[in-house]
Amino acid sequence: MKFRILIVDDEKWVRSVIRKMVEKTGLPFTVVHECANGVEALDWLQEHTADLLLADIRMPVMDGLSFIEQLGAKAGSTDVAIISGHDDFEYARQAIRLGVVDYLLKPVDEQDMRKMLTKWMGRRAESEKETVQREIEDCAGLSPVEKVMQYIGEHMTSGEITLQDAAKHVHLNPSYLSQLFKQQTGQNFVDYVTGLRMKEAQKWLRHTSLRIAEIAERLGYSDQSYFSNQFRKWTGYTPSEYRKTAQSVETRAIEQ
Repeated sequence: MKFRILIVDDEKWVRSVIRKMVEKTGLPFTVVHECANGVEALDWLQEHTADLLLADIRMPVMDGLSFIEQLGAKAGSTDVAIISGHDDFEYARQAIRLGVVDYLLKPVDEQDMRKMLTKWMGRRAESEKETVQREIEDCAGLSPVEKVMQYIGEHMTSGEITLQDAAKHVHLNPSYLSQLFKQQTGQNFVDYVTGLRMKEAQKWLRHTSLRIAEIAERLGYSDQSYFSNQFRKWTGYTPSEYRKTAQSVETRAIEQ
């Protein structure tokens, strides 16, 4: 599969250079069309599609900023990367506020083009992955809180899990999610996450020979002392005491 690129620039020789740069990268992109200004591009997009637009910031008839605004109003799925000169940086900043995905400085070279296209492909793949995951969750009929609980389980060992990150995952306000989570689970968000981590820590202390520092790190705790204090609050034992007690119980059970 090749991604479709539309080039929008009022200078034909620039469009030719950009086309050659895209081809030289060897990445899965193909230039499907070229337009001299924003009006031509909008007309073409009424009957055709492109995955990525490479648009100059300064053009006659309709400049890059106006074009981006008009394109955004169409609510299409086409991403835009702008091409600007050094003197157009303020225009570039305005374009970024309008939602462009990246920008290249003239003169465009192969290395910058390759870097930009590679980054775009990475973002596209991540976006598609998130879309598929949301569709799976929607088909499964999961509520926002159930989605958050699933998210916590999947990310429990990948570092700190914040209410803000969880809220972003389900597209809710953090304050509202906090209230909803407490209503449906009977626990606040932080206590729920901590409880899951403590249960996981108990399993590792019983069934592995991992050092306590390693268990703490695997559960996202950078401070072993803090982890040990949390564990004691939840179980009444330090991690070392818990491991020793659990092993003694298992040994007696085997002997009997």
